[in-house]
Amino acid sequence: MNDATWGKVRHELEGVVGKNHFQSWIEPLDFAGVKDGAAVFHVPTNFIGDWVSRHYKDLILSHLQSAGLPAARVQFTLPPQAQPRPAPLTKPAAKATTAATTSDDGDLPGAPLDPRFTFDRFVVGKPNELAHAAARRVAEGGEVTFNPLFLYGGVGLGKTHLMHAIAHELINREDGLKIVYLSAEQFMYRFVQALREKQMMDFKQLFRSVDVLMVDDVQFIAGKDSTQEEFFHTFNALVDQNKQIIISADRAPGEIKDMEDRITSRLQCGLVVDLHPTDYELRLGILQQKVEQQRMQYPGLVIADGVLEFLAMRISTNVRVLEGALMRLFAFATLVGKEITLDLTQDCLADILRASDRKITIEEIQRRVSEHYNIRLSDLIGPRRLRALARPRQVAMYLSKQLTSRSLPEIGRRFGGRDHTTIMHGVRKIEELMAQDSQLADDIELLRRALEA
Repeated sequence: MNDATWGKVRHELEGVVGKNHFQSWIEPLDFAGVKDGAAVFHVPTNFIGDWVSRHYKDLILSHLQSAGLPAARVQFTLPPQAQPRPAPLTKPAAKATTAATTSDDGDLPGAPLDPRFTFDRFVVGKPNELAHAAARRVAEGGEVTFNPLFLYGGVGLGKTHLMHAIAHELINREDGLKIVYLSAEQFMYRFVQALREKQMMDFKQLFRSVDVLMVDDVQFIAGKDSTQEEFFHTFNALVDQNKQIIISADRAPGEIKDMEDRITSRLQCGLVVDLHPTDYELRLGILQQKVEQQRMQYPGLVIADGVLEFLAMRISTNVRVLEGALMRLFAFATLVGKEITLDLTQDCLADILRASDRKITIEEIQRRVSEHYNIRLSDLIGPRRLRALARPRQVAMYLSKQLTSRSLPEIGRRFGGRDHTTIMHGVRKIEELMAQDSQLADDIELLRRALEA
């Protein structure tokens, strides 16, 4: 891939993400080539790499693949000559418009808040209505009702959106609040930095003086003993002061492997809310809202009947991919001056649609099975061994083995970190029972058809 091709992709990305976001996050990227199936980009700082990976990775990969790049993933690293030595812990930081801090202290570490992630841009549906209501309650401020608020779910379901929305709302409601939003990796990085530079007292004072602490993807501190220790003490100090804590993860507290029991217990003492995978109605609502938001940027753009419904049906695994597909359609239709028809949609998004066609995910299987047997998704994946849970769990394991290309160890990891022999036993058990139990065989056939529809 030459510089001209990357220049074209950059131009496309600017049209999708907007000039401001492009200048902040895409422009600093330096394409370094393809290695072991990964498109490698050099970044000026680890923070920029982390932020771009979390927010634009799928979008960048999609455009690279459309340009003919043979890459299966995107990787962001510092250039070889760069030294990953961070700035001093107490360096001045941007204020509320660029960082998740509303105080004038100027020394609170935090990641930028995305201006798009507000409550009025969050589409509410059955899979996320409880999480939305809980986030709204926390954003009202005042007396802390539940602490922490723990949001968990898969990629692209809205956890980060809700956390940013809470911060935006609190900033608007009350001046002078010290609010810090950052990822668990950034917390860990700050901790290691403080140890290295012998600034632990500054670190402790810094994080224990906030009014609201928001930590995204807390599962990444699991197994990091020293970081867990400091996180635990920070957590306790803030709770004792009646300060609000908001945490997100990709799974429930009790299902995070290598997390200390005392931290798991603390995380479970507040309100734990599961964001379920989106259903068709919610995906359609998200697309409709996105169209309304983009009317100003793309005046005169015409979308034929059935296009949004087609996208909501075909792209079901990830909201970020769904939104990225719509943005690509907008950009393409504007460049060529055409109406967005179903034919144009299928041509423009051929790669995304192919990727969505036969990729039944383990998460989708788990959701379908839990709905079919009327049990909670967290119970299906969790450690409880009740017979009412064991059989549906084995059905989900069987379907995961039959309908996906994932290995037994990978399936085991998606079922709460279970060993591959457990998955093998579950698959064999269902195969035996299907020969004896016609009702079970019918259930599995019904589920198979629903998943392959």
